[in-house]
Amino acid sequence: PPLEPLFPPQPGASPGFAERVRQHKVRLEWVRVEPAGLRGAVRVLNLAYEKAVSVRYTLDRWASCAEVPAAYQPAGPPDGLTDRFAFLLPLGPAEPTLEFAVRYRVAGAEYWDNNDGANYRLRGPGPLRDPDGTAWVHFI
Repeated sequence: PPLEPLFPPQPGASPGFAERVRQHKVRLEWVRVEPAGLRGAVRVLNLAYEKAVSVRYTLDRWASCAEVPAAYQPAGPPDGLTDRFAFLLPLGPAEPTLEFAVRYRVAGAEYWDNNDGANYRLRGPGPLRDPDGTAWVHFI
């Protein structure tokens, strides 16, 4: 089974999304788990021509992390106020967890979308755990 988002996978479809982009400058638009990894899109407020968008992620609860650049999508939103960037996070066959945040650098400033401080988290298939040792299984 693939990774399961622990957040709504299409924040861009929720009411007030455009206003959140205007207010925070950067917001995750959607994600989708694919065989190649986690694919997604980010919407940023168009503050200057030159801009850089990247996704910082971890598979081990931030003991280590990696960052991938997001690519500008020329057929972006027709609103003229925002731009869309797409990313792909490469994943192995059975990652236990994934956390990520989005970084937007423009005009000497840096803006983050980290899901309001909680990071974007996805849970993968993992061993079933019995934290207190009291569970049992009855076979018929």
